[in-house]
Formats: sequence, structure tokens, C-alpha cells
Amino acid sequence: MLYGIKMASHFSGVLQLTDLDDFITPSQECVKPVKVDKKQGRSVAKIQIEDDGSYFQVNQDGRMQKLEKAKITLNDCLACSGCITSAESVLITQQSHEELYRVLRNNKSGAEEQKVVVVSVSPQSRASLAARYGLSSTEAGRRLTAFFKNLGVHHVFDTSFSRTFSLLESQREFVERFQRKEQDKKALPMLASACPGWICYAEKTHGEFILPYISTTRSPQQVMGSLVKRYFSGQQGLSPQQIYHVTVMPCYDKKLEASRPDFYLTEDETREVDCVITSGEVLKMLEEEKVSLKDVEPAPLDTMFSSVCEDELQRHAGSGSGGYLHHVFSHAARQLFGEGVPELTYNTLKNKDFQEVTLERNGAVLLRFAATYGFRNIQNLVQKLKRGKSPYHFVEVMACPSGCLNGGGQVKPLPEQSNKELLQQVEDLYRAEHPLVPEEDHRVAELYKSWLLSLGEEKAKELLHTQYHAVEKAGSGLTIKW
Repeated sequence: MLYGIKMASHFSGVLQLTDLDDFITPSQECVKPVKVDKKQGRSVAKIQIEDDGSYFQVNQDGRMQKLEKAKITLNDCLACSGCITSAESVLITQQSHEELYRVLRNNKSGAEEQKVVVVSVSPQSRASLAARYGLSSTEAGRRLTAFFKNLGVHHVFDTSFSRTFSLLESQREFVERFQRKEQDKKALPMLASACPGWICYAEKTHGEFILPYISTTRSPQQVMGSLVKRYFSGQQGLSPQQIYHVTVMPCYDKKLEASRPDFYLTEDETREVDCVITSGEVLKMLEEEKVSLKDVEPAPLDTMFSSVCEDELQRHAGSGSGGYLHHVFSHAARQLFGEGVPELTYNTLKNKDFQEVTLERNGAVLLRFAATYGFRNIQNLVQKLKRGKSPYHFVEVMACPSGCLNGGGQVKPLPEQSNKELLQQVEDLYRAEHPLVPEEDHRVAELYKSWLLSLGEEKAKELLHTQYHAVEKAGSGLTIKW
């Protein structure tokens, strides 16, 4: 079916920065028709465009059917270069807490097609909900486990577990890139790839120039997708299609990430992550159920895919966006130069969202890393790269100012709170968890050995890495400034 998409409202507030004209105003219409099959993206009909701009579907018997415009707001899309494709819009409609409720109702109705429902919660979302209800992050995790299971969810996991895979793979990828930097001019700087808003922007705005710099390592969400649909399903004696996998994330862009064709299992006709809901949507679910998280009786944590030590959830050191800079820097210093770095010193440059870390020996800089958050800083980074002026070996790139803990999908402040106060509270709760060293996670090491390596190197790489695609801009009468 073909959909014409009418842009109906602005982007989420996170991207409405002062010097970016990055959304289509309500008075503008941008229609980008794409022929898609809802399930697999196959062409299913011929499309005819009339002189007045109307779209008609021409059926095999020659009959013509006028196609109505499907409206979609851009609240769920952060980094679009002026339009969102209709294929993306169809998938976004399937990314909501209403869809989770639909699957749970279907299970309870005794319908023939039953799903095993798995929810994977990000530590940033957990901290956001903990702040709203005055709980510790781990206590919020226990109560969220109970809340979801009371609704009919079967398993609740923690994406800090899958992030350990992402960090280990990022460390290895950086060392490999550093060692071939003389032969490959685009091996460095390696740009972190966990933020889908940044990836979407890079693909649609800078294309082939920027993509070689971006790490191929999957985000924690999509590593968890591999774990749940490719490993857990086998352990449970299920097909991937029999599992409905939901993630709880701090940002709307994760909905688009889950919808990428790269994360669709063609043979099994299912996505690795079926539905993404934000921290704010979980709050809405609690309110709809007339339940305070504080009053939910806590349940034991599911430990199969959760980072737990002595019944307490763990986090990774470094930033609240995953700690990529911290872990890649520490590993590279040790692996490449034999230097132990017990503590990193961050130097703030132009603003608090642009920080730098260096490793020096005898006055010479061996490693220079940066954390770059927010699109103003990202633009500066890209322009330096284009001029050949970037001094960095690695950059942790995040679209949201202040990173993932401040994601557009997080719980909003109460009337008596300021954004700054809430963010500080969320950061404190996040950092209160005991830090986890990726190399010391024995269960992850066991999965590498028993599952990934048994599949072979190429298959293991497929499950933990991905690829990117330059998106050709459609001509529209719009003036988009980036």
C-alpha cells in the first residue's frame, strides 16, 4: 500500500535549538510516497500521480483507487532532513504502549496466536521513573518488573546487560581501527553509534562522507534484540515470531531504530524489537492503570539478561549515555600503550556538552577523545571533519543536550520542578548504582563462548554489528538549514 505522508506538527522539543530550522511548520505539506507492504516492504500496486498531485492506486483489473493522506506528527522523529518516509510512518504507528496493550489483551482472550512478551528496560528510563516516584533505581526496577508482569508480561530484562556487549565490541573495533589508521584515512575518528537521532541525521544529511567514521557496533537496544530473538527464543523452544519484544527507552528515536530494515529477520518475518515505548509512556500506563509505582509490591529481578550483583542492578562507569568514551578510552590506553587509567579527567571546552579527554606521555598526545552532545556541537564536529581539522581519535556523539538521561522520551518535571533540578536528580539516581566492568561480566563472557563463537565469526559479527545507508534527499520546495 502507498501512503502519502502529511507533516502535521513540529519535532519534539529536544531538537528545537535556536539556530536550527529543523521541522516543517503546520502550514507546509511534504508528501513523500513510498510503495510498501506493511510486513516486508514489497511493491504491491502501481501508483499514478495526477496533475493536481493526487495519488491513485491502479489495481490489476485497471480500477483506480484514490489514496488518502496519512497524517503523522513528528513528535516521534528527531533528526529527519525535512520529511519522514511513509515506510517509517507505518512502522511508527506500531510503536506505542497501545500496541503492547493490544498484544496483552490478545493473549488474555485465548486467541490462537499467543505471544511470549519480553520487556527490556533501559537504565536511563529506570532512573527517570525512580526520580518521579522517590525510589532508588534498583527499587524502581523491581517494581517495574512487578508492574509489567501484573499486566501479563512474561519476562523483564535490563539493557545494561546488552550494553556490556556493545562496549566490548566498541573497544575491539576502536583498537582495530587505530591499528589501520595509516592505511585507511577514514578509520578515525571513530564516532559512537548508539544514538539513533545522530545516526538518522548522519544518513540523511551527510551520507557517504560521514558514514565510514561511524562505529558499526549495535546499540544496546539492538544487541538485546539479537539476544532475545536469536538466543532466548531457542533457549525457550520458541520461534522468534512467537516472542513480542518491547524495549523501554529514554528517547523517541529508538522507535525509528527498531524499525530499520537491518533489524528485520526476513526468514522469521519479525523484527528484533517489535515495539519501543518511552519512559513517559510507561508513566502514562501507570496512570491509566491508576497505579503508583511506589505502591507496587516489588518482584524479584529477572537475572537471565540483567546486570545484577547481590540483587542490586548495576550500571557502567562514565557518562549517563552508556559510558562509551570512558570504556573505549580506558581499554585503548591499556591495549595500545600499556597505560592504566584509573580515573579520567574531563576538560570542558566550548560548553558543558563538549568535553575532552587526553592521554599524554612525555608531552606527546597519544589519545584524544571527546564527548559531543546536542546538534550544535555535532554540527561543529562534522564541519571540522570536512575541513580535516578534527584532532580526535574517538567521539561519543549524542543528539540530546546532556545525553540520554535528558532524552526527549523521559518523564517530564512536575510543576514545582525545573528541568535542571529533575535532570540532576535522575543523574544522581543513575550514578548511585554500583559500576560494572564489562570485561568482568562472566555471563557475557560465557555467552560469547557458548553462543556467539559457536556460530562462527561472521555470524557473530552480524548479530553485534550493523551497517548504515546514505539517504538521498527528495526534492521538495522546502528550505532546510542544517
